[in-house]
Amino acid sequence: MSSLLIRNVRLVEPGKLIRPGDVLVRDGRIVAIGSIGAKSTAGAEIVDGAGRLLTPGLIDVHTHGIMHSLYESGPDGLLAAARELGRFGVTTVLPTIVPQIRDGWLDRLGELSAAIPSVSEVNIPGLHIEGPFMAVSGAGCPTLPGDLELLEKIVSACAGRLAVMSVSPDAPNIVPVIRRLRREKITVFLTHTRANVEQTEAALDAGAVHATHFYDVFYAPSEIDPGVRPVGAVESILADPRASVDFIADGVHVHPTAIRAAVEAKTWMGIVLITDSIIGAGLPAGIYDTPWGYQVKVSPQDAARHSTKNFLAGSALTMDRGMANLLRWLKLPPEQIWAMGTFNPARLLGLKRKGRLEPGADADLVLWDEGLTAARTWVNGISIYEKPIE
Repeated sequence: MSSLLIRNVRLVEPGKLIRPGDVLVRDGRIVAIGSIGAKSTAGAEIVDGAGRLLTPGLIDVHTHGIMHSLYESGPDGLLAAARELGRFGVTTVLPTIVPQIRDGWLDRLGELSAAIPSVSEVNIPGLHIEGPFMAVSGAGCPTLPGDLELLEKIVSACAGRLAVMSVSPDAPNIVPVIRRLRREKITVFLTHTRANVEQTEAALDAGAVHATHFYDVFYAPSEIDPGVRPVGAVESILADPRASVDFIADGVHVHPTAIRAAVEAKTWMGIVLITDSIIGAGLPAGIYDTPWGYQVKVSPQDAARHSTKNFLAGSALTMDRGMANLLRWLKLPPEQIWAMGTFNPARLLGLKRKGRLEPGADADLVLWDEGLTAARTWVNGISIYEKPIE
């Protein structure tokens, strides 16, 4: 029986409190937190936390790539990305794929799904498919009406490993698609839209529960009565307690004031941090190839943009920097802000043992340095990253 004792840390219990204490792990699960006596720790590996923060691992539900890797490039890209995520404090991820509707793409989706069980450095509950049933393209998403026959092919290709699909509430024939996804227990996100109130409410009634990269590619409907502000998806989602929202907290995609407004509407429990990261995130500024027919220019200060047309195409954000930004921008207790990257996404996905620092939870843990960079990261109690000594 393998045991791990992490002593002398500040325990972050998301949404609850931060307190000094220890954590005892056995066989990949947390068995005790608080003040832990010596008798119960015989034979355990001991790590001295030196008073630093210990949190559950971060959970990114919308990310296309990291550093030199894109998930949709195939199994090799998936495996390479998984090896890098621990340095950013990420222990659970949904690799996010923009469908490219061309010959062989369903086979490639199947290959990517089949590679998931071979990953050990990060938890992958399943894939996030962004599209193809969209009303607005954004940076390369196909725009197809809801198609139950195509949906069945996508679900079949993923072989039980489709966790999330993002759709537009104003895509034609989208309600049957949402209902079918919910019958398969696949979580439905809303995005890429000009929907009006009625279309958005119909999507929520059908089973959509979340809006991803909120405010980005969420256009207001056309103005009909001059001077009267159109009301659409943004207002409908903010007003509906069934829907949570997520943000790319890089200061480029969304102004901090807009995030603060959503917190007022949703409370801390309705907000999730994502990256929407692409190849080059976590690397120095540069120009990188994509499978979408264009290159992206990536820098932390300017996000990720089409290299010649300069429109936004994903982000250069990593989850640790996003969390640091939220902690700086939001006037909330820090334990509530930490929930936005841990407990809240776990609850959204129905992952009852993730995103928590409590007995019975999986030992997905991050020990943070003062600069909010990961010093140690554990996945299911196994150390998968240790910051090099400088």
